[in-house]
Amino acid sequence: MRIVFIGPPGVGKGTQCKRLVEYLAIPHLSTGEMLREVKRQDTALSRWVSSYVDAGKLAPDHLVMRIVAQRLASPDCEAGCLFDGFPRTLVQAQLLDEHFTKVGRQLDLVLDLQAEEEELVTRILKRAQQEHRADDTYETIRARLHVFHTQTAPLLEYYQRKGLLCSIDGMQPPDLVFDKIKEAVERGRR
Repeated sequence: MRIVFIGPPGVGKGTQCKRLVEYLAIPHLSTGEMLREVKRQDTALSRWVSSYVDAGKLAPDHLVMRIVAQRLASPDCEAGCLFDGFPRTLVQAQLLDEHFTKVGRQLDLVLDLQAEEEELVTRILKRAQQEHRADDTYETIRARLHVFHTQTAPLLEYYQRKGLLCSIDGMQPPDLVFDKIKEAVERGRR
């Protein structure tokens, strides 16, 4: 299965992604990790990626799609994968659709993990305190939520129109959330 996982910062996506890739035995494709890997290289591309990522901006859509397409060509992605942090924009979603059309594949499911904004802020501030993450301030959290709402949330309507979207209440206990995710995956396999 090829699954896109969408959710705002602090919703528990990381926890649920780990559980889902283990459940399905498919690779977890995190564009954040892929971009960090490119940044570690000493190339013109890495400096270009760094100029965006270090400023807290999204990398250009075509650049991200090029990196994702290279990863999708790996043998371990043959049976499917879980996209985490991609697509983040409508352009990236359309580029992914075009890529899948070219290679004779398709997206099977889009999971949308939801939670109330104030709960998300509380969760992230608590995590920042526990993990000593200085970058998770109230202001940066609000900025990241704003980016999610303006640039990523429009994907929900796009995937709803395609009949791929399954929204799940991320305010529930993690085990209940994962049960709902498994139900959606099993429906998507039929």
